Amino acid sequence: MVPNDTVFQIFLIFQFCLGVIGNSLLLMLYIYSFFLRPHSKKLIDSVFMHLTIVNMSTIMFTLIKDIMLSFGVPNFLDDIGCKAVLFSFRVSRGLSICTTSVLSTFQVITITPSSSKWASWLKPRLSTWILSSLLCSWLINLLIYGYMVKMVIAKTNKTQVGYGYSDGYCQNKHFGNQNSGSFNTIIITHDLFFVAIMMWASLYMVIFLYRHRKRAQHLHSQSLSSQPSPERKATHSILSLVSCFVLIYWLNNSITLYGFYTKEKIPRLESINAIFTTCYPTICPFLLMRNNKVILQFTSSFSVLRMTCFQSSSHG
Repeated sequence: MVPNDTVFQIFLIFQFCLGVIGNSLLLMLYIYSFFLRPHSKKLIDSVFMHLTIVNMSTIMFTLIKDIMLSFGVPNFLDDIGCKAVLFSFRVSRGLSICTTSVLSTFQVITITPSSSKWASWLKPRLSTWILSSLLCSWLINLLIYGYMVKMVIAKTNKTQVGYGYSDGYCQNKHFGNQNSGSFNTIIITHDLFFVAIMMWASLYMVIFLYRHRKRAQHLHSQSLSSQPSPERKATHSILSLVSCFVLIYWLNNSITLYGFYTKEKIPRLESINAIFTTCYPTICPFLLMRNNKVILQFTSSFSVLRMTCFQSSSHG
């Protein structure tokens, strides 16, 4: 029978490879479309590209440390390593939240009819608004987590009891101090603000799609309603992303808070939490690929080629 530790190691490596390969493939597709098919590129693709990059960073800065820990590699991170890895991970994760929020808001503006005053005012300014939003996201996350750099040190004792952040290699400097949770309040407030925007945008899109479907039922031509528009496909993709994110976010935060405020630390809990943390970045590229035109054209071309080869071999 395979030991539990071996199964866990294989799962961590599998998730790491799947996440990196999926995000790398999607990033290459966007780069290909950006440079070689400029006529087909859309404004939303730049946001997807940004999301793909930060998701890949989240996976690498989270899972490499936990893979090393699962194999029992001692002293993998020193003080500087802990500061660099946790800072990079936190910034990437924060940017992932912000970018998903920007995506959902972007789609709300896109699907809202131009007869709406606020939509007609925002639509011509979307490119500027997106660039400003992403730059603000970078600035906010760098400022918030820049403060965390001085709070993290390498782990000084393998068996620790007390309140605070502690994993296999790193801990917060004031471990055991009940007031050390004040920084958590800032992080949670930041996250909840953007999650609230996502949930509002998702609710708006669901109501819009429901009303649109009701109106489409009154049309005499079924062909118009049977073929979903590109905007509707994009809305479904973003709704899938947001739903996936919110579910995993609450699981991830529940485990994080439990691990922070419980005195008896569970060594495996942080690694399990790392799996939940990287679930969204791992699943995200595959959700986006479903409606990617380049992927669909490639698969359809491959299907035609396979069918041609099959017919040739059967006739021969």
